Amino acid sequence: MRHLLCGRRRRAILVLLAMGSLLTLGASVAGAQASIQIFESGPVRPLALSPDGSRLLATNIPDSTLEVFDVVSGHLVHAHSIPVGLEPVAVAARTNSEVWVVNHLSDSVSIVDLGASPPRVVRTLLVGDEPRDIVFAGTGGGRAFITTAHRGQHRTDASIAAVPGAGDPQLTTPGIPRADVWVFDAASLGTTLGGTPVSILSFFADTPRALTVSPDGNTVYVAAFHSGNQTTAINDTLVPDGFDSAAPSGGAPGGVPGPSDNAFGNPAPETGVLVKFDGASWRDAIGRSWDALVGFGLPDHDVFAVDANTLAHGAVFDHVGTILFNMATNPWNGKVYVTNTELPNHIRFEGAGDHGGTTVQGHLSESRITVIDPAGPLVDPQHLNQHIDYGKLHTDVPDVVDPDAKNHSLATPLQPIVSQDGTTLYVAAFGSERIGVFDTAAIEDPSFEANFDPKVASARYIPTPGGPAGLVLDESDENQPYLYVLSRFENRVVVIDPVTKAIVESHRLHDPEPPHVVEGRRFLYDARESSGNGEASCSSCHIFGDLDSLAWNLGDPDAPTTVNTQPSASILPPANSFHPMKGPMTTQTLRGMSTHGALHWRGDRVDGVFGLDPCQEPTGAPCSEELSFLNFIVAFEGLLGRDGML
Repeated sequence: MRHLLCGRRRRAILVLLAMGSLLTLGASVAGAQASIQIFESGPVRPLALSPDGSRLLATNIPDSTLEVFDVVSGHLVHAHSIPVGLEPVAVAARTNSEVWVVNHLSDSVSIVDLGASPPRVVRTLLVGDEPRDIVFAGTGGGRAFITTAHRGQHRTDASIAAVPGAGDPQLTTPGIPRADVWVFDAASLGTTLGGTPVSILSFFADTPRALTVSPDGNTVYVAAFHSGNQTTAINDTLVPDGFDSAAPSGGAPGGVPGPSDNAFGNPAPETGVLVKFDGASWRDAIGRSWDALVGFGLPDHDVFAVDANTLAHGAVFDHVGTILFNMATNPWNGKVYVTNTELPNHIRFEGAGDHGGTTVQGHLSESRITVIDPAGPLVDPQHLNQHIDYGKLHTDVPDVVDPDAKNHSLATPLQPIVSQDGTTLYVAAFGSERIGVFDTAAIEDPSFEANFDPKVASARYIPTPGGPAGLVLDESDENQPYLYVLSRFENRVVVIDPVTKAIVESHRLHDPEPPHVVEGRRFLYDARESSGNGEASCSSCHIFGDLDSLAWNLGDPDAPTTVNTQPSASILPPANSFHPMKGPMTTQTLRGMSTHGALHWRGDRVDGVFGLDPCQEPTGAPCSEELSFLNFIVAFEGLLGRDGML
């Protein structure tokens, strides 16, 4: 685990960063509190208004309920808490009385009848693995589209064997699309126990997350989640021996790019190498072609259009971003806004970058909105944090770093929404305690980045409680609009006047999570707390406590070789030391890390050399992960560019 922490609240933080898993937190961590199992699901579309605007619907993720509020002149009156499936992450109202809730962990959709007395779930649809989003589209909005992974027990169920696209997911077969969208006829769900879909559509991408619909309702856009960025790793056994710091335009590589040692003169081991496709060739960090050793192509298909009525596949949009979070469509011109982050994993090394010459310190993630013009077609990524000077490293030159930088930054952009007149775009910045506000004309301008003034832009941002994850704009009263926001850190729905930016009222949802989890959540996501420039956090790579599906070369040539003190589980003796230049390693999930001992691929944070001996696990329990976990505190400076550790 790369981005991990230590500090006065170290136990709270330990629980927090381990929380992505179905993980039992024992008394040694939770103190006198009862054990609890936590699965950190990312909110996708957690708020919705009924078509007539009379009700606000909110998914209560930790409590597995749908919360229903009556809307009275912009004010919210809580009316019902309705049990649904586990980890509800998205909600959509088909009518004023029929609401569909996507249950991420239950692999299901709960259909709620608000007109029943009391309101309750009247039908449960069983869908693919880990569903995330839902929209209604097609003639009369009669079809439901639900994103799921291309796997899961429901996909092979005999009751839907005749459904187009159903059947064996071919998990080990190359070239098989991995993004599924289940399509249901909302008026005819079938007689099978879990419902009968009209079709299961598959797209050549990884697991999808976000959906949006064209203004006429006839086109659905589907976005991959971990889309990637056309990088791959070459195994060290395939890399020819010998270092070569030259950068020829082609030819046979002569080993991994340098340096050949660390700053202390310890020879570096031969490792694998990261390469990125530049449109013509696979090239490493110094520009050498590795085409001879990469025997496949890797497209970067990100967003897919599909005809909502015929279900025919349409246009495909490439190079939208690395991690695609959410989408919205402008109701006037049909342009699609995709919130995303671009992860520069092709850049090598953490730390100061003195001996190695490059580093991702302070430049781990870029927050963006990518504009797709289907009529173009055009894909135009817009970086939202143009004010950041990535050449100024917080740990090395704090005197020249703008201390005000993070006040203008947006981190982890989640749900975007557009005003009814199509002129204003609101973006929930999950890691920044604020909502970004942009003129759509500016975002759509190809010169947006050149003309971007962060101080002017950030003056429009709306402050919110921590972790804004979902947005709804209520414009039923043209003289007094209201912005409804779901704050995930506090599990709270707040009402904001978007003109004055004042919080009008706040409603705390019931939360069964213990206080140490609730209070600790911000340490995973809050970029203002954890980074030097306010753009990245631990969750920038450990997405919602999980992973980013990428490999990174995060060795540190400026660091010393350390001693390996961990026992070996094999019959072979363990390595005596850990060289700081370790080559490409994939991001590991934070799920299930409890009782796993030394963490990450090498388990190389075990010797206490970072002065954290007072933080050692006091229980003496076998396979304790705490000391290793706490040693990752160095990531705050080395990766996130923070000026000092937590």
